[in-house]
Amino acid sequence: MYQTELFESPSIVGDRAVVNVASVPQRSPFRYAGGKTWLIPCIREWLNARGGKGKELIEPFAGGGIVSLTAACENLVDRITMVEKDEGVAAVWQVILNGEAEWLADEIVSFQLTPESARAAIARADESLECRAFATIIKNRVNRGGILADGASFIKNGENGKGITSRWYPETLKRRILDIAQVRHKIKFIEGDAFEVCAQNAERKDVVYFIDPPYVKAGGRLYRYSAIDHEALFVLASRLQGNFLMTYDNDDEVQELANRHGFDIDLIAMKNTHHAKKTELLIGQDLGWLKIRSPC
Repeated sequence: MYQTELFESPSIVGDRAVVNVASVPQRSPFRYAGGKTWLIPCIREWLNARGGKGKELIEPFAGGGIVSLTAACENLVDRITMVEKDEGVAAVWQVILNGEAEWLADEIVSFQLTPESARAAIARADESLECRAFATIIKNRVNRGGILADGASFIKNGENGKGITSRWYPETLKRRILDIAQVRHKIKFIEGDAFEVCAQNAERKDVVYFIDPPYVKAGGRLYRYSAIDHEALFVLASRLQGNFLMTYDNDDEVQELANRHGFDIDLIAMKNTHHAKKTELLIGQDLGWLKIRSPC
C-alpha cells in the first residue's frame, strides 16, 4: 500500500530497473488506495525464487487483489486464498468469484453515471450483496483517489474537467471482471480477519503469504478497518512456517519491529509521476532472492 503519494503510479528506481507501470497487466477492477501494481515484477521474482508452484498463496489483506490476480493469471502458484474484512470490498470479490461476474459486468456497462445516479446506487448498498458490490465499485470510481473509507468525497474536477466520470471506464471494468471469472476456480475468498486466517495456517509449509497491511502513517484516512496491532502482526509472522513477503511504509517503528524479530529488510526506492522519490520497506524471513539489493 503506497501511502505518501498513493494516487500516482510509483516505479522502483535506484539500483533496480525502473518499472513502467503501464507495462504491467492491470487486472483489478479497483483503483485501490495503496495498490501494488508497481511491485508485480518483484512479486514474480519472489514467487519464482521461493517455489510458488505447488503452493497456496494467502493474501490476508487483499484489498484490490492485484498480487492474487497476477499469481492466478500467470500460474505463479497453484491456488490462492484472498482475505478481506471490508464488507464492500468483500462483496465485490464474492460476487465475481461466486458466479455473478457477468451480472456485475453488465450492470456496470449499462449504468448511466451522474452524481445523482451514483448517490442513488450507493444509498441502495444495504439491500443485497449484489447491491453492496455494485455500490462499492461506484464509490471506488467516483471517490477521490478511490478511497472507500467513510467520509470520502466525490472527485471534483477530475481528469480534463470530467468530474466523477474521469475514472469511469465501464468496458475496461467489464473486461477485467470477466477475465477474473475465468480463473475463479483457482481462488478462494474469505470475508474475515487476516490475523485469524494466518494463525489457522501458520503450521503449513505449502503456503506463501503476501502481507500488505494498512500502514502506520496513512492507513487511518484510507481504510474502514485501518486500526491493527502492528506488533502482533510481526509476532504472528514470526510463527509462519511458510515463506512470506511483507510490505510497509518506511517507519522507524516498523524497522524496529522487523529487527527485533530477526527479519530481513530491504528499502525500495520509488518515483511517482510527480518525480518525487519515496521509499517503502520489503520485509521477509530471507530476501536473498532479490537480484539487486538496495544500498540503503
